[in-house]
Amino acid sequence: MSSVSTTAMRPAGRQRMLALGGLVLALGGISLPFGTWDHALASQGNMVANEFVFLALVAAVLLYVTRIERRPLASIGFIRPRFADIAIAVAAGLVMVALLGVLYLVVFPRLGWDETQQFQPLMAVPFWLRFVTVVRAAVSEEILFRGYALERTKELTGSRAAAGLFTWGVFTIDHLGYWGWHHLLVAGLAGGLLTLLYLWRGNLWVNILAHFIVDAVGFLLG
Repeated sequence: MSSVSTTAMRPAGRQRMLALGGLVLALGGISLPFGTWDHALASQGNMVANEFVFLALVAAVLLYVTRIERRPLASIGFIRPRFADIAIAVAAGLVMVALLGVLYLVVFPRLGWDETQQFQPLMAVPFWLRFVTVVRAAVSEEILFRGYALERTKELTGSRAAAGLFTWGVFTIDHLGYWGWHHLLVAGLAGGLLTLLYLWRGNLWVNILAHFIVDAVGFLLG
């Protein structure tokens, strides 16, 4: 095994410490209950402010990569997509929509579960604000969970499987606060598929587009 590949799998001491610090920033930041603290759904102003909080977190992580770690954004999956990548992203998004549709239309009714009350506050805001939220969620969650956290965990552990399982677990649990326990099925399924998609393609744009399609169908077309 070459020294280059060994370094990629097991980073040097300083790089390891920077990766750990970045994981605290990325996963620790997005796991904080900002929406509860600033009462995001209390008004349009609160919701806009909440969006800025998450965008600031994303900006902080991107600056951390480029200025502190001194690494290119390609190190977290920002690679120019090819036509095949775009096609795969669209197909993956539609497959996820279909599978989540089975959960909502078949599984949840049979279990007596209903997420209507959780959806109502979000669907009541203007379309432009829902669009902003959908775009922000796709961009921020893919950068923080898949791009940064998965890539750096993979480097620290030397294991793609461990990195995927770890970031998938954090992503799933982070959706518990607002939606409730039964939404873990939704977040777990979507997060698992998005994780597999990133491990397969290694391109963050693919994940962002697929994620956007899923949320757009639920919050913009619903």
